[in-house]
Amino acid sequence: MSYQLELRHIHYFLAVAETLHFRKAAEKLFISQPGLSRQIKEMEGQLGVTLFERHNRQVKLTHAGTYLKEELTKNLKHLESILDHAKLLEDGKDGKLNFGYVGSAMQKIIPNLLLKFTKEHPDVLFSLKEMDNNKQIEGLLSQEIDIGFVRLERIPRGLNSHPVLKEPFCLVLPKAHAIEASTFKNLSQLKNEHFILFDPEYSASYYEKVMTIFDDSGFNPLITHNTIHADSIYKLVENNFGISIVPKSLQDESNSKIKFIELNKIKQRTVLSAVWNTENRNPILGNILTLITNEN
Repeated sequence: MSYQLELRHIHYFLAVAETLHFRKAAEKLFISQPGLSRQIKEMEGQLGVTLFERHNRQVKLTHAGTYLKEELTKNLKHLESILDHAKLLEDGKDGKLNFGYVGSAMQKIIPNLLLKFTKEHPDVLFSLKEMDNNKQIEGLLSQEIDIGFVRLERIPRGLNSHPVLKEPFCLVLPKAHAIEASTFKNLSQLKNEHFILFDPEYSASYYEKVMTIFDDSGFNPLITHNTIHADSIYKLVENNFGISIVPKSLQDESNSKIKFIELNKIKQRTVLSAVWNTENRNPILGNILTLITNEN
């Protein structure tokens, strides 16, 4: 069966599907409402399906319409990616990679990766965006980013991962704190301290792993602050609002107001992983994944 649909039909349909309101969709598209209604009727006629239910000025997607919205949204991103890649080739570039990452990945992992990659692929553009773990997963599923660097124990179906760094945790203390690396024995020495931790929204599984450190130490921590940024943690520690536990790769040796004590005698380790969508068709993605998997 052949259909005479055009790209404009798809854009019009998605506009109505997103707003569920013909007037608002028409305004968004800068066309008249009757004209938009005709285009949707034309699309329904071509497909032989009803896409919207219209009752008392309420607009709802049918089952077929819901399916079409999900699939067209996903595949339209593929088309946009293909067209963007063609434009980059015209401009003399090999392509573009969109990165998402948690802050610790930018300490060494990503800079070292990009230095190695650009030696072989100097004409690739990079977009780098710091995002929490959950935002990266959303971005990978929608293919708004091509590759992410996360601290998660589990990832959704359709995504694949490869560990790039397994590391211990560190205590973060004010510089003048009485506990030093030479006098630190175990975490129970600090059971009366206030703790500043990464927010569970940063990564629920990462948060739970940190909590098992306290479980093994025999006490429940007094958590007074949660944040998603290491810089915020360090500023709070500097000003004696509490102490913290962070991945070793987040150590900031340039900050003279805080100190770090590596927790290398506990069993817990945190893993930074590269994650990508197995359906991502960006031709550059395979090249960087080859480098990542060969290096680690």
